[in-house]
Amino acid sequence: MEPAFAKILEEYNKITEEMSAGGSVDIAKLGRRHAELSPIADRIKNYELRIKELEENKNLLNDADPEIKSMALDEAKRLESEILNLKSEIEEALLPKDANDDKDVIVEIRAGAGGDESTLFASEMFRALGKFAEELGFKPNIVSSSRSEAGGFKEVVFEIHGRASAEKHPYQVFKYESGVHRVQRVPETEKSGRVHTSTITVAVLPILEEKDYAIADKDLKMEATTSSGHGGQSVNTTYSAIRIVHIPTGITAQCQDERSFAQNKEKALEVIRARVAAHYEEIENKKVRDLTKSQIGTGDRSEKIRTYNFPQDRVTDHRINQNFNQINLIMEGKFGPITEALQRADLEAKKEALKH
Repeated sequence: MEPAFAKILEEYNKITEEMSAGGSVDIAKLGRRHAELSPIADRIKNYELRIKELEENKNLLNDADPEIKSMALDEAKRLESEILNLKSEIEEALLPKDANDDKDVIVEIRAGAGGDESTLFASEMFRALGKFAEELGFKPNIVSSSRSEAGGFKEVVFEIHGRASAEKHPYQVFKYESGVHRVQRVPETEKSGRVHTSTITVAVLPILEEKDYAIADKDLKMEATTSSGHGGQSVNTTYSAIRIVHIPTGITAQCQDERSFAQNKEKALEVIRARVAAHYEEIENKKVRDLTKSQIGTGDRSEKIRTYNFPQDRVTDHRINQNFNQINLIMEGKFGPITEALQRADLEAKKEALKH
């Protein structure tokens, strides 16, 4: 067996024993690692089993009975194909992962160029990404929002929590949405039938716990406010909403959608941690680029990543130069084919980077 495969099995078996023995161990931490390794360990065990079966099958290739020999040859081809596929899957699973791939996310959608049309598209994108999240088994939840007079969103911030499977977390899926999204279509208010171009920006930030990224209390200024509805109208008279300012950077976060001040504070702290961490990470990334890191989905907010062309029923992802049709289905949350294509491109980029 390949040394890397043996090492994974060794770690998996050791964690299994430690969890069974109990004692003074961090069960939660071990459980997370065990769940992470479990699907890879299962594939490695299956890989070992298929190799053993192939070795046993070779004895039949020299059988005097032509029919048995023919069956053994067919079986050998099947096993060899399975072994190659399993090896490829295991190697892919062992490729370097984004440190935040197991995190939940905060998604921030902001209207850009295009006036009311931009705010309407921001609202449609919020709905589409929310439906995509729900179809995967995740739970979206609004943190804060600001409506336009046209009924769209000037800005909407929402969280996505949960796990779709042992191998799929929100950040793994939604990190590819970071960047500038451009829409080309004829607005409902356009009488001459002219196609307008508008943009929105999407930022996808991993939700960081305090132990992952701590901010000193002295660096935070908190203000309790009353929640407000459309047009600034107060929707309650209690100070349940909160606005937090990170003093060193001036970065702010607010939350007014939860029922209590404590809940709003917790959500706003999650947002401020994510925004401040992203701010300093961007500064570091500008100083030095990690050459081994894939450039697919790096989250550059100034990068035009996708165009939604309604008249031509086409969505183009510019990072992989690939087109997708049935735009109306995509705007109903069917982002699966786009995300899968981006994940494949990301995987190939990581494989290529390891060669250099």
